[in-house]
Amino acid sequence: MTKKRIIILGSTGSIGESALKVVSAIKGELEVLGLTTDRNIEKLQKQIAKYHPKSVGIVNLDSLAEFAGRYPQNGTKVCGGKESLVELATLENADLVLSGVVGAAGLPALLAALKMGRTVALANKESLIMAGSIVTETAEKSGATLLPVDSEHSAMFQCIQGQNNNAVKRIILTASGGPFYRYKGDLSKVTVKKALAHPNWVMGKKITIDSATLMNKGLEAIEAHFLFGVPLDRIEIVIHPQSIVHSAVEFADGSVIAQLSHPDMCLPIQYALTYPNRRPCPIPSLDFAKMNRLDFAVPDFRKFPCLELALSAGRSGGTMPAVLSAANEVAVYSFLEHRIKFTDIPRIVEKALGQHKRTTHPDLAEILEADSWARAIAKQQVKKLSVV
Repeated sequence: MTKKRIIILGSTGSIGESALKVVSAIKGELEVLGLTTDRNIEKLQKQIAKYHPKSVGIVNLDSLAEFAGRYPQNGTKVCGGKESLVELATLENADLVLSGVVGAAGLPALLAALKMGRTVALANKESLIMAGSIVTETAEKSGATLLPVDSEHSAMFQCIQGQNNNAVKRIILTASGGPFYRYKGDLSKVTVKKALAHPNWVMGKKITIDSATLMNKGLEAIEAHFLFGVPLDRIEIVIHPQSIVHSAVEFADGSVIAQLSHPDMCLPIQYALTYPNRRPCPIPSLDFAKMNRLDFAVPDFRKFPCLELALSAGRSGGTMPAVLSAANEVAVYSFLEHRIKFTDIPRIVEKALGQHKRTTHPDLAEILEADSWARAIAKQQVKKLSVV
């Protein structure tokens, strides 16, 4: 059997680590060609020792220098700086690139891989939020394949397989509600620790906070719009606290197809890495006789203003989603650093969106300019609201 050769951008993050667990579980089917990290060189070195990639990238230059001093490499090429993401994404002989870098930093590498006509397993939703039209048009022109890694979009993708895309009537995007959906206390006083305590999923810190604010569902709606060509007004967000139904698709005849499994990122990551094949996955099978109930509810837009901010930016289009994503990223990391309150996150995002002059059909340079502008505005707001 010929091994599928993969590159993992962001291998030391939660998605990257889960992907490497899949590599270990499916012995002999996947070969790791390249890995990248921002600055977690200790974890990267352990991955090198176990998976023996041909090349690795370290984005942070100080970490690169430290790595070179601590871990001299014999057979592995080491690249450095932001450009290392592009260099790794375009390595020769790769069959698939897993884009797991958080935030806007992953966009250039994603586009570089797509321009080569490569298959990309996309876990970096911010790139699609910022530049959805450019990403999908680049893939279409080159014949590249985009495989969604988010559990919800993987579910949608699986439901649509073998169907006529024109027959899609509605996408039902499910949301756990995060740790605060039933919370009765003052959200302005919640701690970082509480916000990171997701009831169902083990994820990276940024996406976990986005889940707590419900920003993640708004971002995912925009992502689904670009991935599947479905207008936002035909994407319905539904709270489903059990996180068993990962999303569903309704077709023109009224049939609804859903994808169900235990909440574990191993499954959607493995499906993307082994597509179009399915392999045994080390998660428990669903016992339908023991599932006493599956609940569904309408989101509380007043309690979670980030959701409406995201959907509004998505409907406006142009550079607005880029501003949304950038301002939110700054706000989330500021909250994680204990500099602002949880409820300051939507305030900062709303301020940036309100001040932005939208470009309707932006090119990549204009999108990146909007991203930089939004980050500057958000940082100004963080200074004003700082509780440190």
